[in-house]
Amino acid sequence: MSAPAGGSRRPFAAVLTANTISIAGSSLTLIGVPWFVLQTTGSAGRAGVVAFCATLPVIVAALVGGPVIDRIGRRRVSVTSDLVCALSVGAIPLLHYAGALEFWMLCALMAVSGLVHTPGLTARGVLLPNLAEHAGTTITRAAGLYDAVSRGARMIGAALAGVLIAFFGAETVLLLDAATFGASALLVGAFLRGIPAADPQRGGGAVSLALYRAELGEGWAFLLKSRLLLGVTSMVMLTNGMDQAWGAVLLPVHGRDALGGATAIGLMISLFGGFALLGALLYGAWGDRLPRRLVFAAAFILCGAPRYVVAGLTDTALPLAVTMALSGLGAGVLNPVLTTVIYEHVPEELRSRVAGVTTAGCELTMPLGGLAAGLLVESWGIGTALLLFGGAYLLTTLAPLVFPAWRAMEKPPLSRTEPAPHGSVPADRSRLPSGS
Repeated sequence: MSAPAGGSRRPFAAVLTANTISIAGSSLTLIGVPWFVLQTTGSAGRAGVVAFCATLPVIVAALVGGPVIDRIGRRRVSVTSDLVCALSVGAIPLLHYAGALEFWMLCALMAVSGLVHTPGLTARGVLLPNLAEHAGTTITRAAGLYDAVSRGARMIGAALAGVLIAFFGAETVLLLDAATFGASALLVGAFLRGIPAADPQRGGGAVSLALYRAELGEGWAFLLKSRLLLGVTSMVMLTNGMDQAWGAVLLPVHGRDALGGATAIGLMISLFGGFALLGALLYGAWGDRLPRRLVFAAAFILCGAPRYVVAGLTDTALPLAVTMALSGLGAGVLNPVLTTVIYEHVPEELRSRVAGVTTAGCELTMPLGGLAAGLLVESWGIGTALLLFGGAYLLTTLAPLVFPAWRAMEKPPLSRTEPAPHGSVPADRSRLPSGS
């Protein structure tokens, strides 16, 4: 589809490229930091503490960041976020090389990175409908492509991390991640100039604490009134905590003890990411012909519990590799479905605020996930911890099949014949087909 008159695909392409580079770099840190902690301390508990420190500020940033993103401007927030992340992540290996890195410094630097990283991701994410329109494509096609390149970036970053750690050490991986944040900042800063939705949104009166609280409250009020969005947020909140446990503690410890090291961990994450990319592409091609709720539930069940259970019951790489591939296939379906549903249900002027509170809710258990995994591993062993998390994951992912509110996934809140309330997304733009 060609871009509309006066439009351009370059801003959308720049955001896709920036996200690809940044997410690939974040995959380096996803493997590099836990491995660095295990190498330097040998403690699964300390790996959990670092994960806790990295994710707790994420909740704070997401909780209060929506109105701030709109006031400062989405482009500025994205650029500033990437630059601060580059400095905080890059400082870890530099301090280590200088012999000055203490454990509390590592925790503090990861906390700074967590605090500013989520607003940058949110700022780019809420621009997606505007960039799609600017590029002359639909939201669902843009969402599918956005998720596909993110999955591909995670796959490449994970594979690269495993190899780099094996040959050069975790410190090199963290330096490379710092460079990717800098590249992302340059792309967004250069190519999103002139996009009105990326600039500060000043409407609504002079800046004040009362206005800020009112804008923040609008996001919470909208979330609490939508049973579907509240259900999505609650379920993803629980699974994100368990995924954090998996990525920050369980898989690194299992990889160290049974799979042979960081290269095997990188391979597992790459398989997951590669098949997630395939899942996103397959759903993009045929997903609009399928019932969203049932597909979403089946995909979530497939991508969750099996990898924990297989890892807990076997000490060899091949069964887990096959499971990670199948789990990735299911995971690739999830974000295109959720992105389409959320943009159908949330008015444009509330996207930053609703995105902020939903992100905060979805990430609420992430600090506890890594911390709990570290404590369970040290108390009961890696096998028991994996099986406990797998059982909890399975029970959580049954929610779309049990609770009636999830049936609202099948259609937008407005039909094409119903008038849109003041300030909401027009009906003909909110009823985009799913799955592209």
